[in-house]
Amino acid sequence: MHDIVRQYIDHPEMTKEEYILLLQQEEDPEAREAIRREALRLCRKYYGNRVYIRGLIEFTNYCKNNCYYCGIRRDNRNVNRYRLHADEILSCCREGYALGYRTFVLQGGEDPYYTDERMCALIRQIKAQHPDCAITLSIGEKEKETYQKFREAGADRYLLRHETADETHYRSLHPPEMLLSHRKQCLYDLKELGYQVGAGCMVGSPGQTLANLADDLRFMADLQPEMVGIGPFIPHHDTCFRAEKAGSVKRTLYLLSIIRILLPKVLLPATTALGTMDEHGREKGLLAGANVIMPNLSPEKNRKDYSLYDNKICLGGEAAQSIADLKKRVESVGCRIVTDRGDARTEPLAREEQEE
Repeated sequence: MHDIVRQYIDHPEMTKEEYILLLQQEEDPEAREAIRREALRLCRKYYGNRVYIRGLIEFTNYCKNNCYYCGIRRDNRNVNRYRLHADEILSCCREGYALGYRTFVLQGGEDPYYTDERMCALIRQIKAQHPDCAITLSIGEKEKETYQKFREAGADRYLLRHETADETHYRSLHPPEMLLSHRKQCLYDLKELGYQVGAGCMVGSPGQTLANLADDLRFMADLQPEMVGIGPFIPHHDTCFRAEKAGSVKRTLYLLSIIRILLPKVLLPATTALGTMDEHGREKGLLAGANVIMPNLSPEKNRKDYSLYDNKICLGGEAAQSIADLKKRVESVGCRIVTDRGDARTEPLAREEQEE
């Protein structure tokens, strides 16, 4: 096993060149296992065997952006567009609450219909009906004043994947009007406003190099997000990347473990994309240091239309109603679902809690 692996376990913040060398150890089974075991140790230290569930509500697939990799991009004319109205979203929350969910994730394209006023009214309604729940927003780039309004209305967390921290790579994935500098500024604005912030990247996106991933790790080390969402890139048939190769499950799992060591207290989802690429992908993710799963609370009639990439799992075991199946899957790898809000921890659990 290369010395860089031992060095990383002892001192996770490294130079770009050192991160590249660490990433190159992916093909060494001994290195991968050493990194995985340390990631799992840290996850247990801070969270025990708890896995937090978040109820995902994909409430609009309209988007003003035209990101080249995304199935719901503005110029895709083959999308069956939909918006959930406030009463439908509130119904999803009530159903989720009855199932045990205490965090709702409102995710959607950057849809101009949902003005600041509409979003703030919706946030207040959810908080009024479920004051013990956390609200996570994942609705893209906004100005700081808008983020402040959402925060004052009751939003607790915000997910905004940076996608890639490298300027040239970012430009290859996005149209000219979208700027990496603005996306990064949004994340720092959210931190300043007191949100629990989530960043993240696609693993294996077109043109991605190990140097790009090293930049991602350095950016996350600087940002110190409370959440990180990563998953393998999966092409969509209505994008210019339709013929590109999907990202690697093995690399995604390796990066999950690396991120857990870099940010020991982070909330780290085993994503839907991971479960789409590998039938047991999310279970493998939990064994690599992940501790969050985000089942779908969206109305069944709309799930297939929130198609960011091809073959997305959206029915059966992915449906939030199949919580018994989800519980079994989580327990099969020695974990257990918990239904509290699951905020990012600042201190390790007591030893007896770790060993539950």
